[in-house]
Amino acid sequence: MVVLRSTDKANSGVGVPLAPFLHQVGGHLSMLQYDAHTVCKPLVSQEQKFYESLPLAMRCFTPQYKGTITVRLRRDSRGHLGLVANPLKENLEPLQVSPDSRAVAIWQTLQQTVSSDSGPRPLAQLACSLKESTAKVLLSSDCCLSPQASPLVVESAGGSQVERRGFNPWGLHCHQAHLTRLCTEYPQDKRHRFLLLENVVSQYKQPCILDLKMGTRQHGDDASEEKKARHMKKCAQSTSACLGVRICGMQVYQTEKKSFLCKDKYYGRKLSEEGFKQALSQFLHDGTRLRTELLEPILGRLQALLTVIRSQSSYRFYSSSLLIIYDGQEPPQNTPETTQGSPSGDPAKVDVRMIDFAHTTYKGSWNEHITHEGPDPGYIFGLENLIGILQDIQEGE
Repeated sequence: MVVLRSTDKANSGVGVPLAPFLHQVGGHLSMLQYDAHTVCKPLVSQEQKFYESLPLAMRCFTPQYKGTITVRLRRDSRGHLGLVANPLKENLEPLQVSPDSRAVAIWQTLQQTVSSDSGPRPLAQLACSLKESTAKVLLSSDCCLSPQASPLVVESAGGSQVERRGFNPWGLHCHQAHLTRLCTEYPQDKRHRFLLLENVVSQYKQPCILDLKMGTRQHGDDASEEKKARHMKKCAQSTSACLGVRICGMQVYQTEKKSFLCKDKYYGRKLSEEGFKQALSQFLHDGTRLRTELLEPILGRLQALLTVIRSQSSYRFYSSSLLIIYDGQEPPQNTPETTQGSPSGDPAKVDVRMIDFAHTTYKGSWNEHITHEGPDPGYIFGLENLIGILQDIQEGE
């Protein structure tokens, strides 16, 4: 993450309060919500350079890049610490600020819940004083977060399912860890640079999201020997080695329960090849039926992406993820007759997007000493296997 000195000439206005992105299902960097159509994440220069030099053919498979902002820690009138964004002049387009968004309201409620009776404490101090993990602390509160938010069903390590209302626990876990690190490592007047990106699920009423870590190799060319060995071990012990793809998180809307079922990266690491196939089926199952109408449009997008990746010589998308997205709330059945597609007769609305390019390398990128030839074989291997498994599900195998 790039940290700017406090002398950085950024807009010193009131700023936009940032809150955890409610639909973050994977990753380790905190995704924050700027407005209804925009999210932001800590800037990594390699990832910024990738977005700024993005090949035209890949643009429909990545979030739209909207520029950068400076972010700082700020304590509000009640003593709660939070992150506030100050837009920079080089933003590519004006943004609609929504400080009263549901994400902000939920985060503010959580902050009030975890504050002590004796007075507010910095979140870093709070985290250090608690023996439970931050995620467990936040999830243990019984506060009513938002009547509009769909509940989430979180599967515990023991396999039991516990319903929690209004937010995905993984995003809050990442956000709390990020706030704690900022509080302990940097003074409050430090300015941090963040990337602004399209919120790719903003158009979905109940976004079902599958986060897949792609490729047979996850470490970048700049990784230390210790980090390289750690990532190679994770790949060898998961479906990354045999399939070139593993699950890093997902949320699936269950129509009868009106809740999301959530799985995290630890669940994905334990899956066998057969378990991975079953998990894909579960991602397409709404608790009542298998959404078979989603398979054809998803496969179409994946095939198109495969063609694009095969044409990108020298690119290596190490540690990047692929999101598969669809709406868990089906359109109303307005017509008595249905055709192929959704129950209403319209084509099912799905999306496939590549994300997380902090370790992506290509000819002309940051590292001129290491240049790879041809398209990314590990990514292609993973895509081909993913397509094959989805085709098997489509054929009922």
